[in-house]
Amino acid sequence: MGDDTPTTRARVRNRRGEGGRLRDEIVEAAVELLDESGDESAITLRSVARRVGIAAPSIYRHFPDQPAIMLAVVRSAFAELDERLSTAVDAGGEAPRGRLMALCESYLRFAQDHPGRYRTMFGGLWMPDLSESSVTEEDMVALGQASMRRLAEALEGCVAAGCSSSTDVSADAVALWLGLHGLAHQRAVSPSFAWPPGIAARVITSLAHLTEE
Repeated sequence: MGDDTPTTRARVRNRRGEGGRLRDEIVEAAVELLDESGDESAITLRSVARRVGIAAPSIYRHFPDQPAIMLAVVRSAFAELDERLSTAVDAGGEAPRGRLMALCESYLRFAQDHPGRYRTMFGGLWMPDLSESSVTEEDMVALGQASMRRLAEALEGCVAAGCSSSTDVSADAVALWLGLHGLAHQRAVSPSFAWPPGIAARVITSLAHLTEE
């Protein structure tokens, strides 16, 4: 979607002191553009301003540049992913194995439900030039850490319960995430491939070193 697409929405002017509301609207508009286009390049200061119904310079009060908007979009996506994972673990029952499986399946569903966001989060489509933007290395390193910790904690629970033979939870959690990411990516780019039944469970069981039930 380019800048010439008519996507302006009617907007009620914020009252004094409601600047935080405008910031949220800017991020929401950027997320919408990403979901619609699946392309990070569709998110520009002009396209976002048009979607919100404001003048482009108004964005500078909240975001110094386009990468800062993208950082907010990606942070929002990771927050939603982490919330989904938390909900899945809580709904996974008392058995650690079931909780880990529920978490992993939730991760895969998120990638399927939000392909544009997922590619931006993990697909290397968004790589800001840290020397030319307001985004810092610390900003980038922090992305996804909460979800990775949740995955490691779920795997650690399996080890403690004796249903995983992992001897290095940190490394195996990363390996498990790589397996999930690979499956999520290939499902997206190879939709016509005849995926074997239970392929996700095979990936999870193998990389998490789960023992027989």
